[in-house]
Amino acid sequence: MDKKQVYFVGAGPGAADLITVRGMKLIEQADVVIYAGSLVNPELLGYAREDAEIFNSACMTLEQVVDVMEKAVSEGKTVCRLHTGDPSLYGAVREQMDALSELNISYETCPGVTAAFGAAAALDLEYTLPGITQSLVLTRMAGRTEVPEKESIESFAAHGASMVIYLSAGMLDELARRLIAGGYDPRTPAAIVYKATWPEEQILRCQVRDLDETAGKYGIRKTALVIVGGALSQSGYQKSKLYDKTFDTEFRKAEK
Repeated sequence: MDKKQVYFVGAGPGAADLITVRGMKLIEQADVVIYAGSLVNPELLGYAREDAEIFNSACMTLEQVVDVMEKAVSEGKTVCRLHTGDPSLYGAVREQMDALSELNISYETCPGVTAAFGAAAALDLEYTLPGITQSLVLTRMAGRTEVPEKESIESFAAHGASMVIYLSAGMLDELARRLIAGGYDPRTPAAIVYKATWPEEQILRCQVRDLDETAGKYGIRKTALVIVGGALSQSGYQKSKLYDKTFDTEFRKAEK
């Protein structure tokens, strides 16, 4: 694998040991680390070399981030750009990559564990239960940043699939209303997971109609995921054919 000049690394959902082995090594090798300080666990900076330059992008603009990268690369240094979760999801990485391409700076992405999967682990949840749903929707509410019209909460809710809603914990009254308007029964199981995999993680189970009230009791208005769908009941599903003794697979003959 050719060495790149900039590495976009997924930091994982929170816990410092949920970064990938590759991601950890990239931090260890980097001369410059730019991390999303508003969400990335600062413990991950412990993997960086003592002489590495550290920048917190929470207080930087896109232009400032790119300037730091360009300067580092001009000095022959390697940059680790550390994003929360997985960079491909709400990571604002495309604009950074395009800026680097214009500067003829090479880059590569190291995937990470997104918060939806950290939350599923906390809930001991399988999103795709046979007979309940075989699809998972990852989305967010429109806020200061718009969402394409065809990707409304209502349109996704009409499918009845498992849903994980990011960046929407401050709008739960509207979210519940729109989920119900889209097709979810008001009594559909829901969960609010605050800071999944962090030491201060909180799991609140409720129904769609009670999302706002439940969050309000615990003062949760940010840094939380909302999970909705029948899979949360963890009941009424069909067992997998994969391990069914009456089902033929490539590796096992069915029992008669």
